[in-house]
Amino acid sequence: MADQINSLEELNAVAGDEALVEVAAPREPVRDELGRSYATGKRKDAVARVWIKPGSGKVIVNGKDQDVYFARPVLQLILRQPMQVAGVEGEFDVYATVKGGGLTGQAGAVKHGISKALQLYEPSLRAALKAAGFLTRDSRVVERKKYGKRKARRSFQFSKR
Repeated sequence: MADQINSLEELNAVAGDEALVEVAAPREPVRDELGRSYATGKRKDAVARVWIKPGSGKVIVNGKDQDVYFARPVLQLILRQPMQVAGVEGEFDVYATVKGGGLTGQAGAVKHGISKALQLYEPSLRAALKAAGFLTRDSRVVERKKYGKRKARRSFQFSKR
């Protein structure tokens, strides 16, 4: 093609009125005036507010280092997963506040928040994070207790006599 088409209007003019072409706009990075990206992560009853910015890779959760707040190595591994999948380990500082739920739910919420904030900071990381399933909120929550039942599904003991 000798003539290059430079804009969407030119493409539609060449294609004709019956074949209007729409092109998805590339995602833009979302950052505040301090160069940070913010996202909210959720899991079970835990809600995490997460800010990321370029730095040395330290993670602060509720004012404490991640090793102090999440003492179990499994929980620390959960927090590192999004950075490892995106290939940016040690490049971003993470500051998070988390409320509700237990430690496992809180770790999952921070992981979800880090993943969302990473893809907002650098939209090219979205494909890797989405393929790993980190951008999807785990919607499983505790089932509520129903009336006429002892627990959510457990019935009272049946007595024939």
